[in-house]
Amino acid sequence: MTVGSDLLHRYSGAMVQVFGPPQLVLASGHGCWVTDVDGKRYLDLLSGIAVNALGHGHPALVQAVAKQAEQAIHISNFFTSEPAILLAERLLTLANAPAGSGVFFANSGAEAIEAAIKLSRRTGRKRIVALEGSFHGRTTGALALTHKPAYREPFEPLIPEVTFVPPGDEEALREAVDEATAALVIEPIQGEAGVRELTAEYLRLARELTSRHGALLVLDEIQTGIGRTGHWFAHQAAGIIPDAMTLAKGLGGGVPIGALVTFGGEVSTLLGAGQHGTTFGGNPLACAAGLAVLDTIEREDLLGNARTVGAMLDSLTLDGVSATRGRGLLRAIELSGIPAPAAMAAAREAGFIVNAVTPTALRLTPPLILTEAELQGFIDALPAILETARSAS
Repeated sequence: MTVGSDLLHRYSGAMVQVFGPPQLVLASGHGCWVTDVDGKRYLDLLSGIAVNALGHGHPALVQAVAKQAEQAIHISNFFTSEPAILLAERLLTLANAPAGSGVFFANSGAEAIEAAIKLSRRTGRKRIVALEGSFHGRTTGALALTHKPAYREPFEPLIPEVTFVPPGDEEALREAVDEATAALVIEPIQGEAGVRELTAEYLRLARELTSRHGALLVLDEIQTGIGRTGHWFAHQAAGIIPDAMTLAKGLGGGVPIGALVTFGGEVSTLLGAGQHGTTFGGNPLACAAGLAVLDTIEREDLLGNARTVGAMLDSLTLDGVSATRGRGLLRAIELSGIPAPAAMAAAREAGFIVNAVTPTALRLTPPLILTEAELQGFIDALPAILETARSAS
């Protein structure tokens, strides 16, 4: 029995089984590579599902966390810290937020969505419009906005008055957003649906309709934000400003942190003292990590790297690949005649970590530091991976 198989057996006896059996027991990581407890190395093309923006063990993040841990890790929301203030100011600048905007720090993306839901309730309206194929989290409020029935139905009734419309259907959006709508909540690129991008025209229509009817436009940038698409935030490519934006994943580079960003004084004052809170959110350690991530992305031009390296997948033509889609380093490879789970398993055996995000698509969300040579290594290995998967299915 290997060390990994022994630990996986112990996992099954000690953990609540909400994730299913883990694929591997990982021990360490360096750059874009991880090593399991049995010593095998893998190119990490998932990065904790778009979380490890700087890869593993990046010196800037390690040093920032170590330094802050020596000073203060947690202080509670009775107080604040310089890292929290600096990170909030930095996010507002990067988001081109107008005067009066603000940031609420949480611990995760789902918590940021929960804050956005409460923000929408403060408009005096209750109805929320979301998109079919959406994924906004697993907590009960966020789950109400998540479309997949298998996620929702075991926990119903959820919060009421949520309307789902087909993504990209402009007429359906026009019909759904009206004077009773509190908020329209959308992902610029739907990650769990298979990396399905909304057009700039659709996002601009969403902005127009919500402004016309006095509803909030809430953009879920939990997966698409913090440089993932080659912009700081994916919606910036459409030239729009939302009323609120949720962030998490890549913001802390692996340290748990989420954020709700509110745009303008009218929206930012909807939630008042005592109407929302968090114990751990915005602690100095997480905020120091967030600052290190943003500084490194800027200093190393990782926005440009995401665009350049990601573009290598635009022209991918292989037997068994019907299409590629996405932006920057948020990508999907659509397969033809090959089950994505079988391709994921074959890739893992060949030393590459990817995600079967749908039955027919592989999702890639690698660290933003991924090099062209590293991605080329995966591309070169892909024909054999797909052939192995085809034979196994």
